[in-house]
Amino acid sequence: MKIVQKALAFVGLLSLSALFIYALQDAPTDENFEKKLINDYNVYALQVPDDLSFAGEPVPLGNPDILERMDRELLVNTYWQSNGLLMFKRAKKYFPVIEPILKKHGVPDDFKYLAVIESGLSNAVSPAGARGVWQIMKATGKENGLEVNDNVDERYHLEKATEVACKYLLEAKEGLGSWTLAAAAYNAGNTGVARRLEEQQVNDYYDLLLGEETGRYLFRIVALKEILSNPKTYGFNFREKDLYSNVPTYQVEIDTAVTDFSSLAKSFGINYKILKLHNPWLREPHLNNKSRKVYTLDIPKDGYYTTVK
Repeated sequence: MKIVQKALAFVGLLSLSALFIYALQDAPTDENFEKKLINDYNVYALQVPDDLSFAGEPVPLGNPDILERMDRELLVNTYWQSNGLLMFKRAKKYFPVIEPILKKHGVPDDFKYLAVIESGLSNAVSPAGARGVWQIMKATGKENGLEVNDNVDERYHLEKATEVACKYLLEAKEGLGSWTLAAAAYNAGNTGVARRLEEQQVNDYYDLLLGEETGRYLFRIVALKEILSNPKTYGFNFREKDLYSNVPTYQVEIDTAVTDFSSLAKSFGINYKILKLHNPWLREPHLNNKSRKVYTLDIPKDGYYTTVK
């Protein structure tokens, strides 16, 4: 292989499964090229911190099984760098919305990391039909006062969905006795977790034998909490300006049907896409609203978007 230019970006395969980009500072000779690449690409074992906890409840790392499972999630999430960096960027945008709602309801702040592993802080849709940042099922949303239909799906309304998540978690904590079990119940259901506790004659999440998803659930939350709280420790480097931020908005109430949201958006100096970005709970380009319900739209303040005239 012939290298003819300094600072040439070289894309190569370290193995059949590991693709990396190596930026050449001083082009090596053919003889030491392969050795230099291997020596300059390093993957390090991680030191699992001694004092990890969730919602004030310590992770029992003295148990070798717990230590291995915690180590796995730290490794997986540290070395999935692109996803990790996205979580830092999105957390700056969405945590300020979630945190005060958790605090208002007395739900530990650590539960914001549950939203991270549920959806990657995006309006995701699961194969089972759960939707939004908090991945709420249709029946659960309706049972807890959210409007869910073809026109409007408030599972996509971050503030309202966070309120529902808080209600669910508080009820789970009261019924199951700990925040770790309440978090597990968010994934497997209150009844499912309670049944497993009874069957296995234990009273702690870390003593339960669970399926793959629920068995990893708490460890994934704790891993994301640890990484997002200590970016430098885990090799994530960014500037404040690299992170995402909320665009300031003002609120507009509507209590009538809307035949065309594109025209309505234009009246506020934005387009339909921007209206939907700030109001993702609007699911169709129109609103029936036969009941004359009052809806509140978030409209971005002037100067933040450039639209094509």
